[in-house]
Amino acid sequence: MDRVEKSKEKYKQLFGNGVPAAYATDPDFQDILSYFIFGEVFSQGNLDDKQCELITLVVLAANQTLPQLKAHVGAALNVGLTPVEIKEAVYQCAPYIGFPKTLNALNEVNDVFKEKNIALPIESQKTVTEDNRFEKGFAVQTEIFGDVIKRMQESAPANQKHIQEYLSAFCFGDFYTRGGLDLKTRELLTLCIVSALGGAEGQVKAHVQGNKNVGNDKETMIAAITHCLPYMGFPRTLNALACVNEIIPEK
Repeated sequence: MDRVEKSKEKYKQLFGNGVPAAYATDPDFQDILSYFIFGEVFSQGNLDDKQCELITLVVLAANQTLPQLKAHVGAALNVGLTPVEIKEAVYQCAPYIGFPKTLNALNEVNDVFKEKNIALPIESQKTVTEDNRFEKGFAVQTEIFGDVIKRMQESAPANQKHIQEYLSAFCFGDFYTRGGLDLKTRELLTLCIVSALGGAEGQVKAHVQGNKNVGNDKETMIAAITHCLPYMGFPRTLNALACVNEIIPEK
């Protein structure tokens, strides 16, 4: 099957029988878009459709491309992702893109859920308490990155220790410990989010190592970054791939 036929089949699977509005005004551009994203990128690598749609959601949230995000919430449901998985993927963005942008993304998710009569709020995935969120977050953080976390906390200047504590309690305690998505998925999504931001190559490298530590191999990371390409462009994609190759050199 050539990429044109692949794109038509994949688009129908994701979005149904509708026709993109851009065909009325920019048909050549829409063909390029459709044939590349749905005819080539979607079939590249070892990811399934659910993983691809989770990655699409977080990159669109990071970029604040909200109309496309809304369309892909529907696509995510169409390929079998649950409301919990969709919500958790968007929640996972908050430590990296901030609360306002995450709330913008959640508004789009909630609009789709309401249209589809999905009851809100969905079931809570919280697993920590105020008393143990730091401890549980530190444990997950150490599982991902190793003993370097303890050294970072011990060596932080006194006026910056709170930032290290926030990382453990907030980023990893409040989010990574939640149900709905497993650790490997959360860490892969985080790699995609920080790659999409641009200018965060230090964090990209750290999360390449984190992905490796939790069991995501180089081919999975390359496939994930490849899937980000249509949504974040070549410069950020090439920067992310350079980080992968630096941490995990080609043999």
